[in-house]
Amino acid sequence: MLIAFVLLNFLQFQIISNVETQCGCNVNRDKTDRNDKKKSFYNTISTNQCLIRDRNENAVAEMVFIPGDTYQFGTDDIIIDSDREGPKRLLLLKSFYIDKFEVSNRDFSVFTDSTNYKTEAEKFGDSFVFTLFLNSTFKEKLKDYRVMQAPWWYKVSGTNWRNPFGLNSNITDIMDHPVIHVSWNDAKAYCAWRSARLPTEMEWEAACRGGHNNYTYPWGDKLFPNRKHMANIWQGTFPNHNSAKDGYIGTNPVHLFPQNDFGLYNIAGNVWEWTEDFWSNDNPNEKVKKGGSYLCHRSYCYRYRCSARSHNTDDSSAGNLGFRCAKSA
Repeated sequence: MLIAFVLLNFLQFQIISNVETQCGCNVNRDKTDRNDKKKSFYNTISTNQCLIRDRNENAVAEMVFIPGDTYQFGTDDIIIDSDREGPKRLLLLKSFYIDKFEVSNRDFSVFTDSTNYKTEAEKFGDSFVFTLFLNSTFKEKLKDYRVMQAPWWYKVSGTNWRNPFGLNSNITDIMDHPVIHVSWNDAKAYCAWRSARLPTEMEWEAACRGGHNNYTYPWGDKLFPNRKHMANIWQGTFPNHNSAKDGYIGTNPVHLFPQNDFGLYNIAGNVWEWTEDFWSNDNPNEKVKKGGSYLCHRSYCYRYRCSARSHNTDDSSAGNLGFRCAKSA
């Protein structure tokens, strides 16, 4: 225990360099502990549910217009080689729209109420919850249901977007927080209902930089300009202590923290966001996600940079994974 504590504090001062980190950013359903012998298959998502559209305009999130132009994609300042962050390219994009806010619990509830849609976590019967949101007694019972590469993630029965920390939790007081425990397939279904789609990775990254080239973060190159917190990311010693100096241990409301120059909120931090693109030709079921989350820190998951990227299988869900929609102009 002492050795682990010293190691965690040592890592807090290290900068990631050319290795695949073990933060559990890409926790997938097929990477759970080998003692978990549970097998299950997802039911096919009904395409009819995806096409039913609530006519109430309040169900449609506000979008911002991103003009067609040449935008930076990737970087030459490579931090994590295995994430394929580079090289830097200047690519021409057509005009598009993207949600100003991450999709909230309130938004998603309108969708499910209108369509009776069931997420994959609901069908599967569980999802992944971070260690800080579980008490010690519960964690002891679930110790064989952790992710091997990231034991701070627990597979918890009854967890889904409505019950984000297990059956005894709810979203009554966090309706303006981003919806979590949604898979790529769930996000696609919601966006289709909105007559929209997920952003491509290039669109997402162009939107992230707010019209600038060579920006590390959505707001510039300094993580804390004028000592100001610009996004909800981890402060403290991962994974056991989050000082919450930015005001939040978990997710924050989708309208908080400063906008970037395109007017987007929380494009970095808060929750990871699904994109349309697959990770590699070898496995098209692995989908790219961008933006990092409230669990990211420079020492182990320096992925709240615009060029940073990670991935999950399209049926995976977790307590730090959400999305926003886009639409062609």
